[in-house]
Amino acid sequence: MSTFKEIQGRNIRSYTTNPDNPLEGQMWYNQTEQKLKGVSASGAWSSGSPLITTVAGQGGGGTQTAAISFGGTTASPFPGSGTTQTEEYNGSGWSLGGALPSAKMYMGGTGPQTATLSCGGGPPFSPSPGGGLATTEEYNGTAWTSGGSMSPSVWTNQAVGTSAAAASIGSEPNTTNYVQNYNGTAWTGGGTMNEIRSYVATAGTSTAGLVMGGFDGAAENAVETYDGSSFASVADLNTARYSASASGTQTSALFFSGNPSPGVSNLTENWDGTSWTVSSTLATAREDGAAANQGTSSSTAVFGGFVPATTKNTEEYNFTANTVTAGAWASGGALGTSSYMGANAQQAPQDAALYFGGYRGSAYNGTQAYNGSSWTAGGNLATARYTLGGAGIQTAALAFGGNSGSPTTATEEYNGSSWTGGGAMSTSRSQIFGIGLQTAGLAAGGQTTPSGLDNTEEYGGTSWTSGGALNTARYGNKGAGTQTAGLVMGGVQSPPTISNDTEEYNGTSWTSVNDMLNPSFNSAAGGAQTAALQFGGQTGTSTGGAQTNGTTGYDGTSWSTRPSMATTRSQLGGSSGTSNTAGIAMGGTPGPSGVTTTEEFTGETTAVNVVDITTS
Repeated sequence: MSTFKEIQGRNIRSYTTNPDNPLEGQMWYNQTEQKLKGVSASGAWSSGSPLITTVAGQGGGGTQTAAISFGGTTASPFPGSGTTQTEEYNGSGWSLGGALPSAKMYMGGTGPQTATLSCGGGPPFSPSPGGGLATTEEYNGTAWTSGGSMSPSVWTNQAVGTSAAAASIGSEPNTTNYVQNYNGTAWTGGGTMNEIRSYVATAGTSTAGLVMGGFDGAAENAVETYDGSSFASVADLNTARYSASASGTQTSALFFSGNPSPGVSNLTENWDGTSWTVSSTLATAREDGAAANQGTSSSTAVFGGFVPATTKNTEEYNFTANTVTAGAWASGGALGTSSYMGANAQQAPQDAALYFGGYRGSAYNGTQAYNGSSWTAGGNLATARYTLGGAGIQTAALAFGGNSGSPTTATEEYNGSSWTGGGAMSTSRSQIFGIGLQTAGLAAGGQTTPSGLDNTEEYGGTSWTSGGALNTARYGNKGAGTQTAGLVMGGVQSPPTISNDTEEYNGTSWTSVNDMLNPSFNSAAGGAQTAALQFGGQTGTSTGGAQTNGTTGYDGTSWSTRPSMATTRSQLGGSSGTSNTAGIAMGGTPGPSGVTTTEEFTGETTAVNVVDITTS
């Protein structure tokens, strides 16, 4: 019999506590706990950032860190209207890609994010789906172009491979057995499945494919391999399902979600080339979602689908020796006094936040400080006001502008216990945002009349001076960054139009950059110019838009989704220090005096999966 040292190349050592950075397969004795411990790999699903738009019946492809979702229907109940929208996932959030030429759903989708294939499908028009389509589209990472026509046209098909070498498998009606191969230019007939079915899931390549589950009047558990011309039956699934998703290769795959008839499923099964074993379950049961089908059996993602309504939900699967904890918002200590339209020290970290001013039936002058778990009252502002700007940190904050019955130029400085007067702004304004430090603050936009302002002012510790003008005048906007590397987003342009414009500041002038995913105003934001977080507020086409709990992140180039807050609200306070991985949200509406709710955002983390070793 082999010893542990012969297998692992190391002895079992004894430690007072767990060792730092242990390796997969390593074992040791923990003297404090009096237990044999080790590092073990396991599979688990965790939450990812949501899609921009709810969708089901869409195509998908790519990997967990470079996935793609396209087409489908955004409506519920089925089938509703279709969409041409393409979204791209970078492992942290979703951003917009190039639109499909026309709306379709239940198409075959496969390939990496930069070489994706969409084939067949149907126009999802109410009250019933249309006929199958023969169209093929190829995506290069930026835009879709037309490929060769299928013959015959197909509906509810799935695909394997890439835009250069693919196979389309299965279609409606249930008694039809269409298989077609694609060489990057034209389609030709392929082999015939042993089990005739539709709504299958596929994995692998066009010459080494795997076909799983499906529907032939009832949910199927049949599994077959495909070599580019013929099919061979292999071991059945444990649970029959259709409209499921899959990822991996012909010899190592993951099969998940689907419809076991009736209902939706959260089951996951793992294929090792010989047999199926049950793995961890999804948090959200669904059918007709899309997957990062170019992923592996140990790393993939699923997104969208019917639950039974269409969803934005994204989940990631990892089989690893690390425990992956997804980024998420969690409840923090409640404000001592509810408020909305207040401001906060924009550079303050999550565990040392400062919130001041606001509205509670009238202008409010209170200050509250956060220690990471609870809020305590601080010194009052000399000028009670709301829709003011804030900058700095908890012990060196800056408050400026706002509405105290009318827009004001008042500036105050905070030393951690009390406020004192600072230099007055050049322009009185409310609905303003602030970024930077007490000795290097920045204010841009705002409102004196019903229209927004485009002027910028910079604070040097004693007085304000003029900076470069915004390209787009606005108010109710938010920002992140510093006086020399600032970011402004959203707001109201020409009332009542909400903006999704984003601009960057270099200390002298503003430059327009990529737009936000959705128009937004009265939200909260924080972080750096190249790592910003924006959350809450109101969205839509006008100032009457609905409040949201949505969160987005900016990486210096583009915006993408992040996990949503638990509480839908606008006119809230919030910051994320100098990063986009540790945010805090406080106060806001609804309610005549606002809410006391605080939420804290923590980005995704990983930790070694240490387990107790037992004989059971």
